[in-house]
Amino acid sequence: MKDNLKDNMIAVLMGGVSSEREVSLKSGTAIFDCLKDAGYAVVSVDAGRNVAEILMKVNPDVAIIALHGGWGENGSIQGLLELLSIPYTGSGVLASALAMNKYMSKVVFIERGINVPPFVLLDKEAFNEEPDMISGLTGSAGAQQGTHFAHRPESWEEPWPKPWIVKPCGEGSSIGIHIVRNDLQYREATADAFSYGGKVLVERFIPGKEIHVGILRNKVLGSVEVRPTGEFYDYRSKYTTGCTRYVLPPEVDEVSLKSVEETALMAHKAIGSEGVTRVDTILSEQGEVYVLEVNTLPGMTNTSLIPKIAARAGYSFLTLVEEMLSDALAQTGCVQTQSLINR
Repeated sequence: MKDNLKDNMIAVLMGGVSSEREVSLKSGTAIFDCLKDAGYAVVSVDAGRNVAEILMKVNPDVAIIALHGGWGENGSIQGLLELLSIPYTGSGVLASALAMNKYMSKVVFIERGINVPPFVLLDKEAFNEEPDMISGLTGSAGAQQGTHFAHRPESWEEPWPKPWIVKPCGEGSSIGIHIVRNDLQYREATADAFSYGGKVLVERFIPGKEIHVGILRNKVLGSVEVRPTGEFYDYRSKYTTGCTRYVLPPEVDEVSLKSVEETALMAHKAIGSEGVTRVDTILSEQGEVYVLEVNTLPGMTNTSLIPKIAARAGYSFLTLVEEMLSDALAQTGCVQTQSLINR
């Protein structure tokens, strides 16, 4: 590694094998093109099964992780990079694993006194053994541990009124997420969510404003309110131009916004996140803040939220990427940690 940021060979890891491959390629290409145009020595790496072999051949000084979902975001690629002694952007192994597992991150949030929507964790094995019954392994307020959820027995008492949110436990980009308003939608949603893994979360739907908070180096970068044209901020809303209205800053009172941003920073720190993260929250109609999740590798596409938040804070796309690189190399003592925005 070199003292001057531009003297380092940079590998941009993108693509991969997860269900979020398409989004990752868009993020990675945007970063790669930006750095190449700025005169950096940069190579793109499609992180497939042979990614270790490729990295050993390229021998980069630092890696920018532009992967989304799967082992690109759950701590696995981070562990590989550490074994290869390659500094990398974003959070470490443990924080990445915790954030990607929506159930475990909720456990951490609850332990720290951070509000999350009431939820129940469903198990695929129990679902397959008893197709008319799903076992809720554990949950938060409003659902008792060991509660059994059946689709339609007379004895079943729903934990909360519908609508509910059904989502896979370990996916991002709103993949496999559904709003359910009746029993038929519930059956269809759980079947789809289980296709992405063995654990599924059912959450109470919290009406309110969806506000996403950008964090950079353990400080709030800014916030954006998202207003999708559909029912919620799903995959289409996130990555299709014109499907969402972005409000910067969020149209909420100053006290509420401060509460949202302080809660988001608490969640970021509770997970042990580093670098740039995006914390997704709901500000309920009653003024309560609920954390939905922490994204340790937020999208960097032309519709992604972090670049929008950063731009309002005075960071160009290039400067934001340079901050990510600087932070990664600072962990090894290679560069100064002074913010590049002030150079």
